[in-house]
Amino acid sequence: MQELLREDLRGRTPYGAPQLDVPVALNTNENSYAVPPAVVDDIVAAVAAVASGLNRYPDREFTDLRGDLAAYLSRSGTTVGREQVWAGNGSNEVLLHLLQAFGGQGRTALGFTPAYSMHPIIAATTGTTWVDGMRGVPGGGAFDLSVESTVAQVEQADPHLVFLCSPNNPTGTALPLEIVGAVLEAAPRAVVVVDEAYAEFARPGTPSALTLLDGRPRLVVTRTMSKAFAFAGGRLGYLAADPELVDALRLVRMPYHLSTPTQAIARAALGHADTMLGTVDVVKAQRDRIVDTLAGLGLDPVPSDANFVLFGGLRDSHTTWQALLDEGVLVRDVGIAHYLRVTAGTPEEVTAFLDAVAALGPDHLEGQS
Repeated sequence: MQELLREDLRGRTPYGAPQLDVPVALNTNENSYAVPPAVVDDIVAAVAAVASGLNRYPDREFTDLRGDLAAYLSRSGTTVGREQVWAGNGSNEVLLHLLQAFGGQGRTALGFTPAYSMHPIIAATTGTTWVDGMRGVPGGGAFDLSVESTVAQVEQADPHLVFLCSPNNPTGTALPLEIVGAVLEAAPRAVVVVDEAYAEFARPGTPSALTLLDGRPRLVVTRTMSKAFAFAGGRLGYLAADPELVDALRLVRMPYHLSTPTQAIARAALGHADTMLGTVDVVKAQRDRIVDTLAGLGLDPVPSDANFVLFGGLRDSHTTWQALLDEGVLVRDVGIAHYLRVTAGTPEEVTAFLDAVAALGPDHLEGQS
């Protein structure tokens, strides 16, 4: 079958985080808290209300949902109109639409490694050439970006799309908005995508790229309901951008791509936004607890604005990953030597993780024996 596959896809590995039945699963940055009963009741009622009409296609423009999403984004203090919003089955579909519309054969997308692993994967599926930019600031953090370094790499690649993440996955680091502005200037033909999947977990004072949208028709800010909204199974991702850019995405989406039930349950959840976001502060506290405790154990955690922590100082990442799994704790091996990533879960889950790390012994730590 490989000989029938597109040549540029041969030998590639599909995306897939391990889905294992373990007591403590902290590897996919899900929200560990279940959807609250009151929200469940409204979701069930919303689906029941539309069920008899499932013989008809859904609203192709998902008009009411776009209005609800715009209203939610506008709570940040930056007014976002319905005509500026687009959505899909998870933020990955939204990213796919962007690459279908603005990437493709003969076009280039640039991202800065390490970052969200689906960006280059989706680029490959659309035939878009991917360029790996690099992170690291002399005298600063190994995973940071500077204006000078970022602009130099953008000018060299001359891309059609640029992907920036804030907070970044897997490092958890937020992005200064001056870098976004500098990239827009340095890449005059590029659509600049700021992936803000974890924005609701950012520490106070961390700015959103939503504030830059006005007057910048090539800027896109993507979001998701999978993380802070504890709605990963609902599969709803979305973006905000200039209305003309949003209109272009209609050219590449599949007809009726958001089902009637998907629209209904997403609207029900958005109607309980404060309740759905009620665990964010608890998760942030556990994230900070992880950073502080791992540092006290002699490890090297990266300060995070997301709901996860990347931590280094490990002698061998995979060996430590397996040792934690043997204790019933599943974390993520993101392919960075000497580092693993852990999701901030419930206090009980975090305690189990920290106890398992504390029990590892010096054989797992760099520079100790």
